[in-house]
Amino acid sequence: MHIIVNGQDKEVPAGTTLGGLMELLKVDSRRVVVEYNREIINRSSWKEHISRELQEGDTLELVQLVGGG
Repeated sequence: MHIIVNGQDKEVPAGTTLGGLMELLKVDSRRVVVEYNREIINRSSWKEHISRELQEGDTLELVQLVGGG
């Protein structure tokens, strides 16, 4: 299945969930902001979105938060 992640074409298996994608990409879900089809996913609705199956053509932006100074 074809999706776009951070502006790059990505092939993932059909049935991949948002949580599964983050595992594939080794992204820590506690330190990321997700934009899913141009809508930012709020932490209050995180649980309902993390298990959502991605669809052909979905567009995601994953922004990892980094601490430091």
